[in-house]
Amino acid sequence: MSGTDGRVFLITGVNSGFGRAFAEAALGAGHRVAGTVRNEAARREFAAIEPGRASAVLLDVTDTAAIGPAIVAAERELGPVDVLVNNAGYGHEGVLEESPLEEMRRQFEVNVFGAVAMIKAVLPGMRARRRGHIVNITSMGGFITMPGIAYYCGSKFALEGISEVLAKEVAGFGIKVTAIAPGSFRTDWAGRSMVRTGRSIAEYDALFDPIRKAREEKSGRQAGDPAKAAQALLRIVEAEDPPMHLLLGSDALALVRQKIDALSAEIAAWEEVTRSTDF
Repeated sequence: MSGTDGRVFLITGVNSGFGRAFAEAALGAGHRVAGTVRNEAARREFAAIEPGRASAVLLDVTDTAAIGPAIVAAERELGPVDVLVNNAGYGHEGVLEESPLEEMRRQFEVNVFGAVAMIKAVLPGMRARRRGHIVNITSMGGFITMPGIAYYCGSKFALEGISEVLAKEVAGFGIKVTAIAPGSFRTDWAGRSMVRTGRSIAEYDALFDPIRKAREEKSGRQAGDPAKAAQALLRIVEAEDPPMHLLLGSDALALVRQKIDALSAEIAAWEEVTRSTDF
């Protein structure tokens, strides 16, 4: 704990969605929150939620040179960061063949490189204090896939793997790492926050057009409640032995279990070939 006022949370992307829900829940539980925002109006609005306990940090997580000074300023105001929540990110939708490589680079810059840069900035302090918790918001798309979100799933698969390795590297320093993988929640992910590549190859119409249409129609009516996800975050932060991976949502649970079953069956079916490559 940092002093008598609970933990200090650093949460990226607190303008809306999961980030705002996480921040409000942490503040409601008596913690202090430094939240990153992208513009001055959002900075003023967030800081006004709980003056003295809510601090807005004007930061683009892809501006890696600005991350260190921003964290120093936030810690000067609220105290050392106990919990980093890498929430900032967005979804790219588009058939791989139609989607420019520049869109993939941007997807990874935000969802992967930005998150890792934040981790690298807080780790020295957490290691010196021998405590801390790093929470990376991934996705069920870090376990399962579907046509049209290759760049997004690729970024979340990457963040899941990075989280797992990091957890093993820092366990001896008293630092916990959890990758939280939500399913479909009522955020702006599938709405205004999603970047969509235009269609250009008719051969993909039959496969992809129904998927895009269904996602657009479902936006705002998903089963997941961000406020309940925020309470789950608080539970794992308070846990003595938090999970390395945590799925959120009944849809994520069902789909990931299906993936694991299918993968196990495929491994078994090809076990002879797998073993045949040993000396």
